[in-house]
Amino acid sequence: MSYRSYRGDNIAPILAIIILCFLVYIATIVAGILGHDLIPLLGLRTASFLAQPWTIVTNLFVHGGIWHLLFNMLTFYFFGSFLSRLVGTRAFLIIYFCGGILGNVFFMLLGSPFAIVIGASGAIFALGGALAVLTPRLRVYVFPIPAPIPLWAAVLGGFLIMSFVPGVAWQGHLGGLVFGLIAGLVLRRGVRTPLS
Repeated sequence: MSYRSYRGDNIAPILAIIILCFLVYIATIVAGILGHDLIPLLGLRTASFLAQPWTIVTNLFVHGGIWHLLFNMLTFYFFGSFLSRLVGTRAFLIIYFCGGILGNVFFMLLGSPFAIVIGASGAIFALGGALAVLTPRLRVYVFPIPAPIPLWAAVLGGFLIMSFVPGVAWQGHLGGLVFGLIAGLVLRRGVRTPLS
């Protein structure tokens, strides 16, 4: 069954972001072996932001470990490919990057000025927030829950659970989620889905 409201299956931007994240991860590993640490150069630290303004974007491509990278990229692929079909590539990219940047702004306002924040989680929460508004009846499986739950419950539950994990920048997640929810509300009238 197909729906005319779907904008197509252009996953090239999604694959490009995933590949870039893996390449950056490999680069950080190789640099570490050679005695160099790329995290302070690419990660966002409030105290050094004015001297390194590019980090408000580059930190979205840096991950602290293979499990951090794999979990983020898997979630990004499923959220991103679905949202891109609903709203188109341009709107998807705007939600992803603006959500990630707003997450970084939230971290700079609410987090430690000397901590370095890395990862795409804030941007991914923006995608989840937009999907939660655009497809409120969509049900998903979340391990280890044996029955499907509404996507909005999975997104908000994931945010709440991860907020209590030590070392997780909940401020970035919050900023991304807020942007995604607002973007979903703005786009809702123009997107018709079978699960809206």
